[in-house]
Parts: sequence; C-alpha cells; structure tokens
Amino acid sequence: MQTGIHPTVYDDAVVICSCGVTHTIPSTVKEQHVEVCSQCHPFYTGKMKIVDTAGRVDKFKARMAAKDRISVDPKPPATKKAKKEEVSKSESKD
Repeated sequence: MQTGIHPTVYDDAVVICSCGVTHTIPSTVKEQHVEVCSQCHPFYTGKMKIVDTAGRVDKFKARMAAKDRISVDPKPPATKKAKKEEVSKSESKD
C-alpha cells in the first residue's frame, strides 16, 4: 500500500445545523454546516416544517395567487368565420 495518500481524519470535527445544534463527529473536514439535523427534522420531531432555501414555496404561492386574480372571459375568442358573419350581418342591416 502507498503511504501518505489518505486524507487526515479529525476526530473532533464539528457539524453545525441551521437550528443551532452542534454535533462532534470524526470527519475529513474540520467544520461542516448543514440545513437539517435530527433535532429539527420533521420526521424526528413530528412537527411539519417547510424547508425552503431557494424560495420555491413563495414562488409557488405567488403563482397560485396570480392565477386566482386572472378573470376568466366567458366569451370565447371569435374565429375568422364568426367575424365574417358579424360583418355580413351588420352590412345587411344598413
């Protein structure tokens, strides 16, 4: 086996969660930052929590609100044939 090719393992590496909890684990990286841990994950806590780092939920809610605001026109758009009939009716009345 070759010597000196393996990374250094830190026995006191720290994992920091976004909720503030820290864990000490052996790792090749001295410090790691995570978004969800066992203290704040919905599966372990039983509480529903939306984890949204890119604003996807807000974008979705904005789209749905915009969709609700759009008024639906009950009259379908006129076709070429319908337009010709309207023109011929108005000319025949004159």
